[in-house]
Amino acid sequence: MYQVTLPSPGFGTFRLEGESLKQAITDALEIGFRHIDTAQIYGNEETVGEAIANSSVKRDDIFLTTKVWFDNFNAEKFVSSVEESLDKLQTDYVDLLLIHWPSPDRKVPIESYLKSLVDCMHKGYTRAIGLSNFTAPLLEEAFSVIGKENIACNQVEVHPYFQNTDLVKFCQRHDITVVGYMPLGNGKIMEDKVLNDIADEHGVSVASVALAWQLQQGLVPIPASTNKAHIESNFAAKELRLTPDEMDRIAKLDTGKRFIDPDFSPDW
Repeated sequence: MYQVTLPSPGFGTFRLEGESLKQAITDALEIGFRHIDTAQIYGNEETVGEAIANSSVKRDDIFLTTKVWFDNFNAEKFVSSVEESLDKLQTDYVDLLLIHWPSPDRKVPIESYLKSLVDCMHKGYTRAIGLSNFTAPLLEEAFSVIGKENIACNQVEVHPYFQNTDLVKFCQRHDITVVGYMPLGNGKIMEDKVLNDIADEHGVSVASVALAWQLQQGLVPIPASTNKAHIESNFAAKELRLTPDEMDRIAKLDTGKRFIDPDFSPDW
């Protein structure tokens, strides 16, 4: 297996598109981000590819992730959909290829689409493979199908208001990196008093505090922004160290309520 280290934090592209996305990726790479996350369903792989191709940063120095949507899980569509993603991204390979969501209602058996995922790795289309939105029971199923040593990460919702603690701990016990999407809670955390107090104490943004809280737990947050100042602030979270007391104060903010819960979600 290709041993993979995910640069952290990463730069997310969910809901971003067009020239604003292209400029955001350009800014992110200039600031120091080296991990770009996209997905087939985002409809922006082509723009991501253009931004990377036009960047002064070499492709080999960029860690690029995309995800296969469940409409493409059938064996006859899976590999060709990945080939289409590579064409859009203007690259011969991605560094990490994920299953975006488990197949709704198990329409496609887990054994089938995970085998296709491994096939893509063997074809050289991706250097590593992983999962997204998989629960602990589904992860255990995946272990039995392709071996947990082949699963680089599980990308799931994590932020101060939804800390997903049990699943994070499960993944970490099995040496599976947790990539945290929506790490700023869709902006909902920005007015939080605890986070603002901690931010004021350090002279940083609330976003930096939320991201530092994740980074200190060994998570890989992937914040998205088109604002250059915010992108700089997000990357600067790497330099922030929170005290044990501050980490505890943030831990108490968990509401247990997720923001992303579509009707095709697994049985959380």
